Amino acid sequence: MTRISKNTYMARREQLKKKIGTGLLLFLGNDEVGMNYADNTYSFRQDSTFLYFFGLDFAGLAAIIDIDENRTIIFGNELTIDDIVWTGTQPTLKEKCEMVGVTESMPLNQLKSYLDKGKSQGQTVHFLPPYRGDHRIWLWELLGIELAAQGERTSIPFIQAVVDMRNHKDEEELKLIEEAVDLSTQMHLTAYRMAHPGIEESQIAAAIAEVAARHGQAQSFPTIATTQGQILHNHGFVHTLKEGDLFLLDAGAETKEHYAGDLSSTMPVSDHFTSQQAEIYNIHLDSFQAAVDCLKPGVPFRDAHIAAATRIAEGMKSLGLMKGDPAEAAESGAYALFFPCGLGHMMGLDVHDMENLGEQYVGYGGKPKSTQFGFKSLRLARPLEPGFVFTVEPGIYFIPELIDKWRAEKQFTDFICYEKLDAWRNFTGIRNELDYVITPNGARLLGSIKKPMTISEVLAAKNL
Repeated sequence: MTRISKNTYMARREQLKKKIGTGLLLFLGNDEVGMNYADNTYSFRQDSTFLYFFGLDFAGLAAIIDIDENRTIIFGNELTIDDIVWTGTQPTLKEKCEMVGVTESMPLNQLKSYLDKGKSQGQTVHFLPPYRGDHRIWLWELLGIELAAQGERTSIPFIQAVVDMRNHKDEEELKLIEEAVDLSTQMHLTAYRMAHPGIEESQIAAAIAEVAARHGQAQSFPTIATTQGQILHNHGFVHTLKEGDLFLLDAGAETKEHYAGDLSSTMPVSDHFTSQQAEIYNIHLDSFQAAVDCLKPGVPFRDAHIAAATRIAEGMKSLGLMKGDPAEAAESGAYALFFPCGLGHMMGLDVHDMENLGEQYVGYGGKPKSTQFGFKSLRLARPLEPGFVFTVEPGIYFIPELIDKWRAEKQFTDFICYEKLDAWRNFTGIRNELDYVITPNGARLLGSIKKPMTISEVLAAKNL
């Protein structure tokens, strides 16, 4: 069922009980969701926090940890013969519980009565922020909390406890994440070999999906495979690769336990980089290394972001596209014309780990995020701790719409040489991304690729 041990799940639940102290902890598992009618469903994906504490990748389950009564109960229904005819048999509810060290189970229709009893006895019901419409309705039915009020009624102690535990990956998790990263690497090497004139973006996207499927794994997020890399989340595969293009791939694999890998690569479609492409690619590599040099326990990830932004500003200044002090350009936000996204994000059971629980808790330790353009897209800023797994993905983008807007508004004219940008408007964008874990003494790059590829290494990968 899972390569995480039963004892690990039991230990996690015990640790969570100690962190919260009292009350009922409510876990809502995911159910099948119809795509365009009830029986034509999206691919099932279990809730990640439910997986973290219970490890059961089956639809139609919920659970309660009753801290005060020292009880853990999984709620669900047994399969009927009608279910079995269509989907095949499954373990019984009792057998599912035994897999993960739970001794009590109840039918799903008893969940509300258990919660009602707890509330009548003065117990607090802790629940996490819902992110699915069916969960919102379920919470309304179970707890009588209207949809508009559910956000403010979520349990902050529950959120903080889950975030603290899931942010610190143990050895079992790291092994699975590294497996996902290694398969993600194979997906990207496939793209390097395919990225030649005349190939469709859709052909590369299909080929890397096949790599994941052939190994019995899924993709950890919708693939970005595009010659329009300046569009940060470009999920349309509509272009044919041609001479002179840059091709950007952002794709990752997900293990059967749903641990994610997340890599990005940028490569020329031709058999060489143009001079402009080579200049930007090398500036990008410098920014990547500047960020990596900051990675160690106690250093805020924001410092790594600023280091990358400063190096990008230095590079843009060397090309005549920026002026002034690069460090001031980074702190002021002027860098964001070329680097409008964040340096990276937490990664684990979610490719953007626990984003549904709130970035202010996951990536900021409860502190508020900046609302400034560029900085507001930084998902991780807090001091780094051993066990944190995250991406490093600086990028350099030339976005014509953003250039035109800032020029018209005369933004950051002390730093940006708008008159020089016309020759670069159609450059598109470059991003490379790798995955790291913080160790007691520094940081370790996950996976078989040990650094971002240099220009010569990219060209070699294209000819494998």
